[in-house]
Amino acid sequence: MDYKVAEEEITHIISKKKTNVLQNIVDYLYENFDKYNWVGIYIVKYGELVLGPWKGKRATEHTKIPTGKGICGSAAYTGKIEIVPDVSKDERYISCFISTRSEIVVPIKKNGDVIGEIDIDSDISNAFNEKDILFLEYTAAKISSFI
Repeated sequence: MDYKVAEEEITHIISKKKTNVLQNIVDYLYENFDKYNWVGIYIVKYGELVLGPWKGKRATEHTKIPTGKGICGSAAYTGKIEIVPDVSKDERYISCFISTRSEIVVPIKKNGDVIGEIDIDSDISNAFNEKDILFLEYTAAKISSFI
């Protein structure tokens, strides 16, 4: 995937200003990046992460995650991107799918506060690179006004 083209497509989806912008973004990420096997957006509500729109082969049972717990909760607590190249080697990992090998979590911020995050699982070990980080940071910044 050409990340520059993907950034343009994210901007285009947002410019349509449909009511389902977040779901449309999740759908785009899942459908256009082969290594993204599950994509979800969690929203911070009352000190926990609540699953919003998502797309994948199956639903996760983890629809609420306390801030500070697991990889998603850690990203929400610190406000920093979490990249786990091999989830089997990270004791914080809360298993959603047996096929997951790596994960990236990118906080979504508004006025410096974490208000949500993009969570992506991959069935490939070490799936995420610097291009993914920059692209997903761009995406998180663009969608912050929709949370």
